[in-house]
Amino acid sequence: MFRYHSLPASFLLIFFAFTLQAETTGETISDHRVESDIRVNVSTPFYTLQTHLHFLQPGSYDADKAAEAFMHPELSREEARDFAVRMKQVFDGKGYYINLDAAPNDPNHTDTIHNEHIYKPTQRLPEIYLTKRGDRWLYSLESIRQIDRLHREVFPFGPDLLIDLFPGAGKYKFAGLYLWQHLGILLLILLSFLIHKLLTLLLSRLLYKGASRMGYNKLVRPYLLPVAKPLSLFVVFLFIMIVFPLLQLPVEAAKYFTFTFRAILPLFATLMFYKLVDVFSLYLEKVAGESGSNLDDHLIPIIKKVLKVFVVVVGTLFILQNLEINITALLAGLSIGGLALALAAQDTLKNFFGSLMIFIDKPFSVGHWITSGEMDGTVEDIGFRSTRIRTFRNSLIYVPNGRLADSSIDNHGLREYRRFFMHISITYDTPPDLIEVYVEGLRKIVDKHPNTRKDFYIVEFNEMGDFSLQIMFYIFFAVPTWPEELRARHEILVEIVRLAQKLGVRFAFPTSTVHMEEFPGKGSLTPKYDMTMNEFRQVMEEYFQTK
Repeated sequence: MFRYHSLPASFLLIFFAFTLQAETTGETISDHRVESDIRVNVSTPFYTLQTHLHFLQPGSYDADKAAEAFMHPELSREEARDFAVRMKQVFDGKGYYINLDAAPNDPNHTDTIHNEHIYKPTQRLPEIYLTKRGDRWLYSLESIRQIDRLHREVFPFGPDLLIDLFPGAGKYKFAGLYLWQHLGILLLILLSFLIHKLLTLLLSRLLYKGASRMGYNKLVRPYLLPVAKPLSLFVVFLFIMIVFPLLQLPVEAAKYFTFTFRAILPLFATLMFYKLVDVFSLYLEKVAGESGSNLDDHLIPIIKKVLKVFVVVVGTLFILQNLEINITALLAGLSIGGLALALAAQDTLKNFFGSLMIFIDKPFSVGHWITSGEMDGTVEDIGFRSTRIRTFRNSLIYVPNGRLADSSIDNHGLREYRRFFMHISITYDTPPDLIEVYVEGLRKIVDKHPNTRKDFYIVEFNEMGDFSLQIMFYIFFAVPTWPEELRARHEILVEIVRLAQKLGVRFAFPTSTVHMEEFPGKGSLTPKYDMTMNEFRQVMEEYFQTK
């Protein structure tokens, strides 16, 4: 059964079968060319490429004839022969199939871009091109100077490493390949499998030890270990791409092999970074936990999703670019489609950017009591498109974030103090001395309460109304929630009533009173205050001493 950890070996086994078929096809083409009696000719780009490549095929090998495509007066026959062989090895190792049918057969061919007599066999190697010298088309001297560098990039260990590793295996050929190529494929499969196993084990242990030292043992298996496998596979396939040219397989096989691996490498790189986003999100969650803001807890999932989408999009673009798909045209088409989509979904985009502004500016958080226009309630959830607010009627309002971002918000949840303001109305027959004592008592109520602001409050007799004397009672509560504020109000109001009863202060209310002379045998309804200010104050002190 195919398993994830055996992917390099399985892929090479499948590709090995394809290689045999490609080799057989290549031999048939070579035999056909031998029968066509191709001769040395460098009069046009087509004939120059044909001379170079045909006389380096197994069935028609003649390096001296192939060297004619490099025979500048500045080079010796031996140097030209060596460059011809190396250039062919670069083409085959890179998998760059040279399409002779596309090569011009005009002796006076002119490149339309540079307006010169040059021709590039492949756009994948823009530094390699043919140029006309006299009546001959040859590989340019500038291109010849690049061959050694390109050859070292394709064969960093030398082209004959496997042949030297298996001496005597280069004479025997079966199933379309030499014996040393079969042995090289087998060795490559074994090395890929071993490297994958060792790297996965090594990376897993390193990640486990590093996480253990930092105190993240529980995060290793679900988050860190999944990073080890795609990273290991990325290294393994990179190793295969470097070593594969040593097999010197047919150019058709090398072409499709290289083409496939140019997509596989960015694929595993994308998987690796996709897994690393989870690790980065854990770090953000730790930072958010230290900040103490619960709004960050809602921002982190959005950041995580955006980063994952970004990784997938960038990885897909790399894969498409490596598959030689025109990314510029694709992006241009997506831009036009994106513009049409943006116009059709501008409200959705407005809410999206409104969400970003809320997360960046942090005007409110979950649990805060806010007022915005007619909306008044407690924030229950901040979503990607809307915010959910629980009103004091226990109904639920879903407000688009774009609307909240553009409106004024009164955040009661961020208040340091909660204001409490009222007028205490007492009757007109209250003596001035009693008013003074009562106001002092009200101030003491504020000073003694544990949840009131002590550095600023106002308790003063400040107005004479139509039916009462008005005492301003302006204080602040140092409580975090509305239920605690209501409890503090209750305690303050009860103390105000109790002190009034103790001192004999009567509260006024809107009434119409008709005053008449005393009836015989009936006392007056108007209370008589026959105590002095000191006596009133003594009564007040006795009240607070009993508290």
